[in-house]
Amino acid sequence: MGYTSLQFLRSTMKQQSPPHLTPWILFNKFSSWVLFCVFLVPIVSSEISESRFQVKTLPGLLGDIPFTLETGYIGVGESDEVQLFYYFVESQGSPKDDPLILWLTGGPGCSGLSGILYEIGPFTINYANSTFEKTMLEINPHSWTKMANIIFIDQPAGTGFSYAKTPEAYITNDTLSTKYTYHFLRKWLVGHPKFLNNPLYLGSVSYGGIMLPMVVQEIYNGNEVGKQPQMNIKGYMLGNPQTDKSVDYNARIKFAHRTALLSDEIYQSTKINCLGEYLNVDPNNTLCINDLQVVDKLLERIRKPHILEPFCVDSKNLLHLFRKGLRSLDKTSADSWSLPELQIQGCRDDNYIYSYIWANSREVREALHIREEFKDIEWVRCNETMQFGVVNEVKSYTYNVRSTVPYHRHLADKNCRALIYSGDHDMVVPYVGTLNWIESLNLLQVNEWRPWFVDKQVAGYTMKYSKDNYTLTYATIKGGGHTAPEYKPKECLSMFTRQQGKGAKERDLAGVHSSTHLFKLRF
Repeated sequence: MGYTSLQFLRSTMKQQSPPHLTPWILFNKFSSWVLFCVFLVPIVSSEISESRFQVKTLPGLLGDIPFTLETGYIGVGESDEVQLFYYFVESQGSPKDDPLILWLTGGPGCSGLSGILYEIGPFTINYANSTFEKTMLEINPHSWTKMANIIFIDQPAGTGFSYAKTPEAYITNDTLSTKYTYHFLRKWLVGHPKFLNNPLYLGSVSYGGIMLPMVVQEIYNGNEVGKQPQMNIKGYMLGNPQTDKSVDYNARIKFAHRTALLSDEIYQSTKINCLGEYLNVDPNNTLCINDLQVVDKLLERIRKPHILEPFCVDSKNLLHLFRKGLRSLDKTSADSWSLPELQIQGCRDDNYIYSYIWANSREVREALHIREEFKDIEWVRCNETMQFGVVNEVKSYTYNVRSTVPYHRHLADKNCRALIYSGDHDMVVPYVGTLNWIESLNLLQVNEWRPWFVDKQVAGYTMKYSKDNYTLTYATIKGGGHTAPEYKPKECLSMFTRQQGKGAKERDLAGVHSSTHLFKLRF
């Protein structure tokens, strides 16, 4: 293998919290529990295969939930050995008419709860009133569920509250995870037939850029060969998506130069000596290796998910120490640890501690109807045992798809609408790389680069492409980071749905007015 820049080029696609135990360690640790569960499965197979519950209230949320929230498990794979947990939120608008969206959080291994609390979901954390002892929730005024029915899923097994019945079933890869997600959606629709006629879209961020186009392709293929149920697929949405690993990584240096993090001299030298290839470098190319080491040094204290935010070296250590004490909070002096005080540091990663407090409490697990099989396993926002790093070898997840550009190219022959968007301050998957692979599709450019507006202010820039019945709209979110809705929730909601401003001129971002109001912006 060629030389790969250690800190910069091989950092994970989504910087997250420390990993929890790998699945096989968990099974060794709880071997007696596993044996009990394995022998129990045949007896309760009909219940284990699929279960769902209506959730009326949630710990930390004042009052009843003002919309329909359902949680449940659906079994996929041979003998339903993989149990995928989901949250389903009915639209707060018109559930029977609004789109149905399957949302994949990315990672791989990031929980759907992260998408709910930090990105597009109906709840957010009430930071002012939350402490290490108790997380408080509030309704998110910028939730995409205002205009859509959304299924948030923990996938693959080992993500969030999803689990497998055997250690072997935890081992997966891009294509198998895609197959199981498609299997999940088919079974979910069979169990929820009233949503079969709703326009169906799939959405994701980050590493979902690898998985989601493959799932969309599976849906079109399944419809064409008559698989049931037939799905009313209309399109897909991707935010800051990893799509082609070489293109995405190589774009980081170009992006760093454009944003004045690298000088003209350093950028030109690196570009020339590395021949524009910064991921897999000839180990004998010492000039390139030396340039990349300079680049690493210049960028090592830049927060790559959002280059303008503080780089906090202590945030992950704090999270690690906190997680070690999760089970003994009642025995510690937690009152002296006030999270609102930590926010003064401006470290976004500190915010994620709240989700660990909330999801690992017994009352929350009871409210969400998490199965007893999961009671001794710690919930983590993102399972880093599935994510590639410099010092660890991933054993539970194989990255067997390096590019999904061919899938986008194939989908361009379908009756399909695509929205690709980028937070323009993200250096994990920079917008310049995304534009690069979009242009490689050789679509007809319908609209040139132009601004789009929210409250009469530039919210980003957009371009539109088409081919026959396929349309692709690209949009930037000005000031957004790696998961743009986390940084710019109001703007992203405006991008997603029609802006209802008095006297405002409405224009469909994809160029077609639609009753679903998807992909619309005010210009």
